[in-house]
Amino acid sequence: MFDDPDALTSSDRQHYAGCAGCQARYAGMADDARAVATLLAAPDLQPDVASAFKRVQSAPAAKPRFGFSLPILRPSSRPMFVGVAAAAVALAVVATAFANVLPLFQPKTVEPVPVTVADIQSLSALSEYGTLTWSTQPQPKIVLSAADAEAIAGFKAPAAGYLPSTMSKTITYAAMPKAVAVFTFDAGKAATAAAQTGQSLPKLPKGMDGSKLTVTVGPAIVEVYGKMNASSSSDASSQQINVPELVIGESAAPQVTSTQVTTKQLEDYILSIPGLSKDLKAALKAIGDPTSTLIIPVPIQYATSTSVTVQGVKGVAVGDNTGLGSGVIWIKGHVFAVVGPLKQIEVVKIANGLKS
Repeated sequence: MFDDPDALTSSDRQHYAGCAGCQARYAGMADDARAVATLLAAPDLQPDVASAFKRVQSAPAAKPRFGFSLPILRPSSRPMFVGVAAAAVALAVVATAFANVLPLFQPKTVEPVPVTVADIQSLSALSEYGTLTWSTQPQPKIVLSAADAEAIAGFKAPAAGYLPSTMSKTITYAAMPKAVAVFTFDAGKAATAAAQTGQSLPKLPKGMDGSKLTVTVGPAIVEVYGKMNASSSSDASSQQINVPELVIGESAAPQVTSTQVTTKQLEDYILSIPGLSKDLKAALKAIGDPTSTLIIPVPIQYATSTSVTVQGVKGVAVGDNTGLGSGVIWIKGHVFAVVGPLKQIEVVKIANGLKS
């Protein structure tokens, strides 16, 4: 009667008119319905997206907790596209995010490793187990031409032998000279970090306290295809830009050297961290020689990966043929990456036609 009075038949109405019990039940149900409607009533949500985005950017958790952060000037001090194009330098070495946990490391091949959000959160604790300092700061730069990029990197910029007919001919070049970072393990910081997590994390193995991992990345060149001008959105604070049509990156293979700690020690320690999935542990154990293998972490909730042959060597393709986006990474002397909002078959074709 309350939700749909018109559904009552004439006999129902006659019964209700003379039945005190039904009238009492109706009154109670109607009061409940009105109370629930009042509780559910709320004004339209008006989120302040720009302010929320600024808070996320400035929060410590928004900064990479494991790996490298490239210093880029804010868009207000440069054209809006500069920040993203400079950040694209990281694509050529994006797969090195896990490289700084492997001493005596110089990769010759690539291997995909499935990771979950929980895996990433567990591994992020390692960044608090010591101190990261830069002996040579990363200095990505936007340049005007391939020749300028080559002068910074010291090698020839990759050239696409094949591009889809609809691909933009506008290319933004970015380059970065070699950068060197040193991570020093600290037992005191490790103990503090473990206590803050509320979990029983394993202590640093004997001899690891004070040991250093020296990580060398770059030099690198990145080419961004498409007009990277600012978005026409009226909300300038959103810092939106046009999505690149294609990104091609090339970097010298990363190198990691170590004092005191061995590959086996560190690998065993990482595998002992609680919270790592069985799939990740199995994948890491299955890698024959971790000192020559570049690990490509693939978040299984968001992406798929397949092994492909690129320019005669093994590569890892991330994405699929839906056209929403895909990329391929391989090592042939240098580390190469081709990424874009294209089908996987197109990205692999571009990669195979790449000249360097």
